[in-house]
Amino acid sequence: MRTMHQWLDEYGASHRNDTNELIHWICVPTIALTVVGFLWAIPVPSAFAAISPWVNWATVGVALWIAYYFVLSPSLGIGATVCLVAMLFIVRWMDSLPWPLWLTSLVIFVVAWIGQFIGHNIEGTRPSFFKAVQFLLIGPIWLMSHVYRRLGFSY
Repeated sequence: MRTMHQWLDEYGASHRNDTNELIHWICVPTIALTVVGFLWAIPVPSAFAAISPWVNWATVGVALWIAYYFVLSPSLGIGATVCLVAMLFIVRWMDSLPWPLWLTSLVIFVVAWIGQFIGHNIEGTRPSFFKAVQFLLIGPIWLMSHVYRRLGFSY
């Protein structure tokens, strides 16, 4: 299994252009939010739904996502946990809007991916996930690694 540094180095190789990086700072968290939204929108059996609105596919997905990050880097896993839990709260609020959560997530998802492809067109590289689908999980933690470096935290 690759180390966190290997994943981040390989991901970073196709994200050197300042404009592409800026677009990623906007679009990657937005796409992650919509994935949480899509998972939240999947119906759960009524027995589970009766327990709590937090017992749903999004919380399961976020727990697995966090576990993956902790395997790669416990330090970055802590920062990712804060962000992903915040996304759960945002998605819960989005679910209260007067239109379906899946529709909100879909519109935002499509717009954000258009942004991503524009960024990679400017960069002149293909998105990393064309090499390995796992890079879809590396994008958010790559951004977190930038925050950690800026704050002087090790990972």
